[in-house]
Amino acid sequence: MISSLHIRNIGIIEDLSIDFNKGLNVLTGETGAGKTLIIDSLQIISGGRFSKDMIRKGENNSFVELCLYCPNNEKAIEGNIIISREINVNGKNMCKINGRMVTVNELKEFMKQFIEIHGQNDNQNLLDSKLHLKYLDGFIGKEILGEDKENYRTLYNRYLEIKEELKQNYGDDKERQRKLDLLRYQTEEIEQAKLKENEEQGLEEKRNLFLNSEKIVENLNEADSLLSENTIDSLSMAIRALEKIEGIDKKYEKASKSLKSSYYELQELARDINEYKEDVYFDEEERNNIEERLDTIYSLKRKYGNSIQEILEYNKQIQKEIEHIENLEEYNNKLKVELKKIEKEMNTLGKKMSDIRTEYAEKLSKFINQELVDLEMKNATINVKVEYKEDEFFKTGKDIVKFYIITNLGEDEKELSKIASGGEMSRTMLAIKKVLADTDKIPVLVFDEIDTGISGKAANSVASKLKAIAKKHQVMCISHLPNIAAVADYNYFISKNVKEERTKTQIRLLKEDEVIEEIARISSGEINEVTLQYAFELRNKKAS
Repeated sequence: MISSLHIRNIGIIEDLSIDFNKGLNVLTGETGAGKTLIIDSLQIISGGRFSKDMIRKGENNSFVELCLYCPNNEKAIEGNIIISREINVNGKNMCKINGRMVTVNELKEFMKQFIEIHGQNDNQNLLDSKLHLKYLDGFIGKEILGEDKENYRTLYNRYLEIKEELKQNYGDDKERQRKLDLLRYQTEEIEQAKLKENEEQGLEEKRNLFLNSEKIVENLNEADSLLSENTIDSLSMAIRALEKIEGIDKKYEKASKSLKSSYYELQELARDINEYKEDVYFDEEERNNIEERLDTIYSLKRKYGNSIQEILEYNKQIQKEIEHIENLEEYNNKLKVELKKIEKEMNTLGKKMSDIRTEYAEKLSKFINQELVDLEMKNATINVKVEYKEDEFFKTGKDIVKFYIITNLGEDEKELSKIASGGEMSRTMLAIKKVLADTDKIPVLVFDEIDTGISGKAANSVASKLKAIAKKHQVMCISHLPNIAAVADYNYFISKNVKEERTKTQIRLLKEDEVIEEIARISSGEINEVTLQYAFELRNKKAS
């Protein structure tokens, strides 16, 4: 339940704190005092949309803080959960749950389990068709569906496990064949290339020689010519000259020996250059073969690895994978047999549950429609539809459940979320909640615009249904009707005052004598002996 609500800088609300209680909390008050702003604040703290125009004039931000008392919740600290949301004029949001920052979507999802606000389309679980099956099953009860649902869920979990395992094991025949074809193509492509380690380096060296063969020959010829024509002959003549004087001084002998050594080295080098010339050749066919071979290697590298070694290693891996997939066939066949058996059992249970749901959907529709009649919505009809999906399995069975409504004679059936009128929406939700009160797990229900356009018998009916729901839930309701104010467990009066040319909203919990006066005021607009007597009698009907 909501134990307290703190609002700051929203519309004409400057700073407001409210302590709420169990049961039926009814808010009444002056026109334009800010009653709707309180509902807006609950929308905001529940992750609803917010316009920066709602920020109080002259302020930079709005702030809403809510204290939930839910001792059994895992997030509760000493039984309480503190939720806050601050919104700045620049649009920046700061949402927190027990001091921990969360996103607006996280806040919205978290608050769905605690608060439903009826009258506008935000935060209404009943408008979410994905939850309609849950409401129907809750109405049916665990005693009837519980065992079948549990058995189905066990089968469904195993069904998902097998489907996933088959997927990982290429259990689908087409997928398995596609994978095998791909792997076989890859290993065939690699093996046909007959790659050898270090082959690429040798080919690139050869190609480099071919590409530079003309340049190599030209410069080798020039080097050979220069050595033969000048250098070696000149060295030979220089050696003979030094030999003539080497006996005169040792330094001449040393110089003669060094020159002879250079002469012999140059002779050897000249022979090498001559051999290099003979080795250089250009074969166009061989060059083309080298280019094609390198293209093949480069293509394989782009697909399977950065080097020949990596390509060969990858080939080993895919050969192992081919062997693994081929050996899985027998195991996958066993899984498929088990899957068929499970699907058969799920179909049997799913059909059984669907028949039960169809039967109880009619009962639920009937009960809700009776509530709508009591609420003076005699032309409205709720239809809870169960659609059995022959070829599909879901976590909860084989059904899709949706609530449909016709609000006026001659109109087409439509989903609940398509109701246009806020008052119709609130009363429709009230009717549904009245029927589902014992099974609905949402602890806080907020009804806005619920008394729009009703009076007399319908007003009494709305009041009694709100009171009945409040036995199982904390209910908050803004009302202009004395009938509803009279059955409240707690009455709050909202007013406004002007100070220093600024309007401010105020709220206070009324004492019993003040409750009588407020019922008298909203019944006729005046407080006098007659209206007080009427209010007293109306209030006493609550206790009887």
